[in-house]
Amino acid sequence: MGFGVRSFSVSILAGVLAVTMVPAAQAGEDEWKAESFWLHMNSTPVDDQMIATEAQRRSYVVLNAWESDLAAKFKAANPKIQTFVYKDLSSTRSYACSNGVDDSDLPTGVGYCEADPSWFLRDDAGDRFEYDGYGGHWQMDVGNTAYQNAWADNVIASSAEVFDGVLMDNALFACDTYHDGVCPAAYPTDESMREAYRSMLAGTRQKFVDAGLKTVANMSNARLYDGAWDSYVEHLDGGFDEWWLTFGDKDLLSEYSQGWSRQIEQITANEAKGKITWVQPHHSGAEQPFRYAFASYLLAKGEHAAISEIEETDRYDDPSQWRAEYDWDLGTPLGAHREIAKNVHQRDFPCGTVIVNANRTGSAPVRIRLDETQTNETGAPVTFVALPGTTGTVLRKNC
Repeated sequence: MGFGVRSFSVSILAGVLAVTMVPAAQAGEDEWKAESFWLHMNSTPVDDQMIATEAQRRSYVVLNAWESDLAAKFKAANPKIQTFVYKDLSSTRSYACSNGVDDSDLPTGVGYCEADPSWFLRDDAGDRFEYDGYGGHWQMDVGNTAYQNAWADNVIASSAEVFDGVLMDNALFACDTYHDGVCPAAYPTDESMREAYRSMLAGTRQKFVDAGLKTVANMSNARLYDGAWDSYVEHLDGGFDEWWLTFGDKDLLSEYSQGWSRQIEQITANEAKGKITWVQPHHSGAEQPFRYAFASYLLAKGEHAAISEIEETDRYDDPSQWRAEYDWDLGTPLGAHREIAKNVHQRDFPCGTVIVNANRTGSAPVRIRLDETQTNETGAPVTFVALPGTTGTVLRKNC
């Protein structure tokens, strides 16, 4: 995706991160609740009341480089919230360059005017790549060491005294992303493209560690490539999956070789390493996709994972909807989730139970009897649940 537009009316960019609730460090020691983030990347107005409210709810907020004043206000409202600056790993922006001079605050790490010509990726004819659907976004050679160093040095110099971390957008996996069917001459295969990204993340890692900046990369579609998520996160503090489990109200990811469990494992793997995971389901707020995504998130969540839903792609303006369910305290999990029927998973808590049926949409309901009476999302007491495919439930006990 490509963000960094200064007013919503001209926003042509694409997505990043921002889910959480109160961070684990902010909650009481015995509380175990959801966390959420706010991706505010379309530069829409934010008033003081909105900051006061969301600073207490969210664990993370992502802002543009020119919004350092907002970062300071969020910190003043809640010193424990973590502020991240949006920076695209993969492009430079010609619209941020006027009369041969780059803007002072950029959505990228390298300005279009100052970029060395050798840093631009090119096709077999020698032409530069402009992102399809994102005018003024020009793809750069992330495998070029000089570009890597310039990108990291510029980002750190402009961010280290202002933000807690960097959201690195567009950590890509396929060589033809943003120009379907055409790969750069330098990286003619998907694997060669991934190796270039691994080189950039590994090559700049120590710079960000030394600067005290956390790094989270947008790794949308990682589930489609074996080992891709872990190979990138190895050189990061966390990962963001912009398209997680629900791609619309009627397009829900069920279990198959590159399906549901791949995205659940993103959280599980990161939690085991003490790393951040941001996940973003796409839906209108309808009951089935919300419950499916939220319950799946709770199956894997530990201390570092956050969720934030979005309805309209790239609509990164106002905060995502706050759910009453985010405030439910189920208590510290009694263990990992386990499979109780084919593609049906359950996780137990002192004060509740989470169950997900990851079979395909429309498949027959699976009936699960509970050990004790619990309360469902509508407030009704239940002794069993019957879940069709791609549905989930979060039940509460009388604690």
